Amino acid sequence: MSQNSIIAKSILAGFTLAAAASGAAYAKPNTQLTLAPNAPAEIQADFASWQGGERLSGRKDKCYGIALAGENDCKAGKGTSCEGTSTVDFQGNAWTYAPKGACEFIQTPAGPASLGELDRANPA
Repeated sequence: MSQNSIIAKSILAGFTLAAAASGAAYAKPNTQLTLAPNAPAEIQADFASWQGGERLSGRKDKCYGIALAGENDCKAGKGTSCEGTSTVDFQGNAWTYAPKGACEFIQTPAGPASLGELDRANPA
């Protein structure tokens, strides 16, 4: 086998692993999240499926302030570096993927979720 063939196979294997890993990086929802009653029916159905454990597919939003400690999807702000690094529940600068359109209707015990960083429960 030629060196070019080995390199090509190695690169292909790397891309395959990266694609597989990137598809699995979605944190799970938690049972403390609720949806505002005025959410459209389609959003309610998507949210219920997500809460029921169905993996997100298609379009999704980065939703801030909904993750439990250690269950955010990736980097958000000071005090986080990537997946699983939030330090408190509902940390305002930590995001988790949520069904597209649901974030603006999600409520937490700490307050509403947001499509942008929140100024609450953030590390000093």
